[in-house]
Amino acid sequence: MASREGTVTVRLIRSFEHRNFRPIVYHGVNLDQTTEEFIVFLKQDKLKIVHQAHKSKTNELVLSLEDDDRLLLKEDSTLWAAGVAHETEIAFFCEEDYKNYKANPISSW
Repeated sequence: MASREGTVTVRLIRSFEHRNFRPIVYHGVNLDQTTEEFIVFLKQDKLKIVHQAHKSKTNELVLSLEDDDRLLLKEDSTLWAAGVAHETEIAFFCEEDYKNYKANPISSW
């Protein structure tokens, strides 16, 4: 069976408080690899789905603070099984920063 591939946009979040992020587009991503394998490739902590093609977007400018149980990617799951398909945008961030921001979601502009 041929592997599934897609274009995935990764939102590298530097600061939740200052809404500082940089989107990076990766083409030809093997969607049958595990989240852990993709994290090793990216060399960071956590991934969460931001937007899937043809679905609604959040009002949060950086990342939705809701639905973690459904949208945070589990390391032992494949990207495909986690809901990452062609043209999915995911966020990539430090888990500790996310937890701190979620506990006190105040933005500094």
